[in-house]
Amino acid sequence: MVLGSLQRPLQPPPDGLDLWPDPVEWSNFSAVPRFMPLARLLLNSLLLVVVAVPVTVIVTSMAGLAIVTARGRVRRWLIGVSVLMLFVPAAALWVPRVVLLRSLGLADTPFTVSLLALAGTTPFYVLLFALAYSRIPSSLLEAATLEGLSPYAVWRRIALPLARPAVVAVAALSGLYYWSTFMDPLTLVSSPGNWPVALGLRSLSEMEAALYPIYLAAAVLVTAPALLAFGIGQRSFFSSVERS
Repeated sequence: MVLGSLQRPLQPPPDGLDLWPDPVEWSNFSAVPRFMPLARLLLNSLLLVVVAVPVTVIVTSMAGLAIVTARGRVRRWLIGVSVLMLFVPAAALWVPRVVLLRSLGLADTPFTVSLLALAGTTPFYVLLFALAYSRIPSSLLEAATLEGLSPYAVWRRIALPLARPAVVAVAALSGLYYWSTFMDPLTLVSSPGNWPVALGLRSLSEMEAALYPIYLAAAVLVTAPALLAFGIGQRSFFSSVERS
């Protein structure tokens, strides 16, 4: 992708393996804003991630603690339902989401896709937190309750700090998901001015083949922030694992 973004537009593809373009066309990157409102789309995606990631972490971490603190049959039932929800195809949720959000007047805004975080994004994150919380001694949580701490205080002051690796992992995974999500905004957001950058990038895929180096340059610009954030999140994850 990087090498393709440095090819000269309006030229035939290289004959054979081309390890490095000659000449290198760095101007492809500066030409991207002429074909798509890159700054606006990046801002939309940034706002989406900034809103959706914290909501996802809060909702799934609370749900995971609810599973761990449940007793006997209720706990097994909650785990079973979470696992069962993992097998529900994403396509089966597209129409209900569109109908629900449009009926509430919440469709077609820059924050529409972030509303999915209120449902935890995916049950996998809930199970990940439940696994992290299960390693906390139950006596510690019970002692906190006996000391008069509310369920919210137990979650905020005891459970969440002890599950920091899970927090970092869920934040990183959900951040990458909301940055790169395509089908959710395609079904929920119709105004181009409210598109996230992944959906705007898709519009460039219809360019003629001779201009594909510009399309690949746009793909590099869109992918770079996600790779940088993932690298920072990975380092933070290993750091939190070592401290725990």
